[in-house]
Amino acid sequence: MGTSLAEIDVRHTAADSPEAAELLREYVTELVRRLQGSEPSSAEVDAAQAEQPNDDLTPPDGAFLLAYTAGRAAGCAGVRRLDTHTWELKRMFVRPSSRGLGVGRRLLEVAEEHARESGAETMVLDTRSDLIEARTLYAAHGYVEVSDYNGSVYADHWFAKLLT
Repeated sequence: MGTSLAEIDVRHTAADSPEAAELLREYVTELVRRLQGSEPSSAEVDAAQAEQPNDDLTPPDGAFLLAYTAGRAAGCAGVRRLDTHTWELKRMFVRPSSRGLGVGRRLLEVAEEHARESGAETMVLDTRSDLIEARTLYAAHGYVEVSDYNGSVYADHWFAKLLT
């Protein structure tokens, strides 16, 4: 029996909480693994995490979300304000064991809601070509490809969505 969106509990939390830190490490490990095509060392994951800190995913100009299914952390997402009317989605990740349950969709909805309530008119994000699942999710939820807005060397695709 599958999980319904009503059974996915999304909570605001600190990005440095133990559960968030564990999920973020899994997220970075998967990104590095996909990028280099092999299992990364602990030092490689540490270096990748240090390169992109999560300090700006905190109130009032950011937020970090954890999604739970059956009482277990299943995924995460962060948002941060870029300017008066634009917020950015960051660190979207769903554990492999929770994929296909609607966790990513629910995280995206709550992230958009938070940004909208904080005055955002637009949500932007970047992603890589190998993250096909992510690109599919974003397109299905109204995100359209835009030009490079941040110069990220790790991104191949940039998306935006009007929230108003």
